[in-house]
Amino acid sequence: MLSIDVFRISTRSFKNNRLRTLLTVLGISIGIGTIFFLVSLGYGLQKLILENIATQDSLLALDVTQNSEAIDLNKESITSIKEISEITDIYPLVSQDSQISGNGLTSAAKINIVNPRFLSLEGIAVDKGKIFKDSENDKMIISLAALQLLDISKDDFADNEITIRLAKNPPKQNNQTVSAEETPAGENVVAESTPIEYVNKTYKISGVVDDISNAYIYVPDSSVSEITFNTYDKLKVRVNSTTNLEPARARIIEKGFFVSSVSETVDQAKQIFSIAQIVLALFGVVALVVSAIGMFNTMTIALLERTQEIGIMKTIGASSYDIWRMFLTESMIIGFFGGFFGVVMGFLLSSLVNYGMNFLAGMFGGIQANLFARPVWFIAFIMIFSTVVGVITGIYPARRAARLNALEALRYK
Repeated sequence: MLSIDVFRISTRSFKNNRLRTLLTVLGISIGIGTIFFLVSLGYGLQKLILENIATQDSLLALDVTQNSEAIDLNKESITSIKEISEITDIYPLVSQDSQISGNGLTSAAKINIVNPRFLSLEGIAVDKGKIFKDSENDKMIISLAALQLLDISKDDFADNEITIRLAKNPPKQNNQTVSAEETPAGENVVAESTPIEYVNKTYKISGVVDDISNAYIYVPDSSVSEITFNTYDKLKVRVNSTTNLEPARARIIEKGFFVSSVSETVDQAKQIFSIAQIVLALFGVVALVVSAIGMFNTMTIALLERTQEIGIMKTIGASSYDIWRMFLTESMIIGFFGGFFGVVMGFLLSSLVNYGMNFLAGMFGGIQANLFARPVWFIAFIMIFSTVVGVITGIYPARRAARLNALEALRYK
């Protein structure tokens, strides 16, 4: 029997039992749709969180800090680390707790003096505005918490200027930069006899980071050329490829520094989400198993109803293999369309839920986001998986149908 004939006979049975076929496909669709909805939710949350944790640049970066008080992070440290062949760039960070003034108010915030490339490797993203460039010496990036201290709206910051009071020669305590206000009385401080000199720098706001927990500001290092930095709080080290992260990390540790990276956090997050996706998928598999049992029951009933038909087909020349193919084709078609409509159902449901969540977020001033992610390979996998489930479910009824004796099948009532 030709394959096209097998297909025609298989689909003819669907026309004769439309309601039963529709309900069977619907059952498979519910199971597949549940899996699609839950797993795409897991992928969406993973994508959303990982995008907030890291950027493409930050995955190539290592954070180098002091491992002990005996070793400073200074220019000699940068020279030493640059000798490592896997490292392409090094950008230092210097922090001060300083006084800031703007909009007629004065407050305190942590000032981070950096090269603009540091921000990219750090994964800093602004909610409003943009990251300042190398040539923009009069621009700064401020956190929402620091902005609120000065009673400036994040939607109307362009015309505001902020003045920062920076120490040109901040005192050193335990190899860390501290402000004059933080220096405890009676403590031994490096160059304690040298009076602290201050310089006031005025900046325009270039961008706002959506962080209401910490008050901080980033300013370009080119804007404070009059300040000499003897030590650094942190080095941002860029590696030439992700495969060289571990070798570079090991060599920096050998030099006596402490090294951490965003990639470690990302790897841990991926492991957690992989487990979460498996758990979510298992809930959907339960629904799919129930649907598969219903499909098995449908195929078994179809076998009983068509026993005489099978006997007639065998009598006129159909082989057992043809009968086996016919039943297996039916189950495969049911599985395929169950997967197709399941994907459509899951897509529509996830879109509806995402729209509802974003609508509520907009009403209450929250951040709108896409909670679901549907990779193309995942959609293809779901379709193939559903078809395979249909085939597996139909194997036993197909085998029973193929083994029927033609004469006994003709006598069956």
